[in-house]
Amino acid sequence: MSKIPKVIFLVEISRAYGRGLLRGIAKYSKLHGPWLFFMGPEFYVKGIEHSYRWMKDLDADGIIAPLWDDAIIKMIDNLGLPAVICGIEKPSLNACRVVTDDIAVGRTAAEYFLERGFRRFAYCGFDDAIWSQRRGRSFSINVTNAGFETYTYQRNTAEHRQSPEGEQKIISGWLQSLPKPVAIMACNDDRSQDVLAACRLAEIEVPAEVAILGVDDDELICDLSYPQLSSIAVNTERAGYEAARVLDKLMSGQQIKESEKIVSISPLHVVNRQSTDIMAIEDQYVAESVQFIRKHSRKVIQVGDVAEAVGLSRRALEQHFRKVLTHSVHDEIKFTRVNQMADLLISTNLTMSQIARFLGYPDASNISRYFKQKKGISPMEYRKKFGPK
Repeated sequence: MSKIPKVIFLVEISRAYGRGLLRGIAKYSKLHGPWLFFMGPEFYVKGIEHSYRWMKDLDADGIIAPLWDDAIIKMIDNLGLPAVICGIEKPSLNACRVVTDDIAVGRTAAEYFLERGFRRFAYCGFDDAIWSQRRGRSFSINVTNAGFETYTYQRNTAEHRQSPEGEQKIISGWLQSLPKPVAIMACNDDRSQDVLAACRLAEIEVPAEVAILGVDDDELICDLSYPQLSSIAVNTERAGYEAARVLDKLMSGQQIKESEKIVSISPLHVVNRQSTDIMAIEDQYVAESVQFIRKHSRKVIQVGDVAEAVGLSRRALEQHFRKVLTHSVHDEIKFTRVNQMADLLISTNLTMSQIARFLGYPDASNISRYFKQKKGISPMEYRKKFGPK
């Protein structure tokens, strides 16, 4: 009888990030295992030394550790076990990296707010976390490229020692200083909660004055907040599956390719909730047109339908769109349809023909071509890259 691998899993499963990875790992184990999983002790309660002895005595075959603590990473390295870790600087002989595409996350947030007509932007992150810094820089670069400025929250040394409640008061003062309305990207859903709490302290209306967008789509945080928080969903389940596949190779002594040494977590789409449920477009005709297009995203509509709905001629409406959004009404219709298609590709098992019919198209060829033009890859490549395994 072959030996069942023992795998240590060190992650905070109270958050969507860890739970998503765990789902993907469990799916791989179910298909290619079985594996015996061991959840790590509470490092910061029981201490590094106790945790090291626990792992050493366990005689495990591999470790998956989505964490960034240097002391724990060094401890794992000392064990010499095959490992897949988030916080290592670069892959090694026995260890591969799990990396979130923070550049794409920041770009996704900027594009989302720009499409909703915002012209004032801010970023609230953790300035002592490299991943948060990367997201903030990417967000700011994309906003700057569109011709606008980003206000960034920065903590001073004293604020680093504040309790969460104390820092929320400081954030509330920062929020009061910002021009309104303003679109705020928070580095993750925990930070978006801080921004929301700070808005309440400052009696700032969400989303009318401040629109808040987080990252990770943690439903326990987002859905239980009031108003509910919008967030960028990321493909952690797929990354968990890939991390388990790479670890399986390492544990069996197989060589892995360079492309397998980094497991990437990518943004999927924005999950719209109440905290961004507003169009910050001052032009009434454009705002009403965008709302009409999104309301009818599952129907085949033409530019004339939009013009009729808002009471303008096609020519006049096109002029408004070009001035405010710098693209045509037809482009807005297609863009909305592409986003609808992207959501269906990763959330359902519908074929392209079924998706086309669902969206009111007689065939999938035209919309597939436009999808590739906007997303850079074909619909099937998009599903393969971002959809669950």
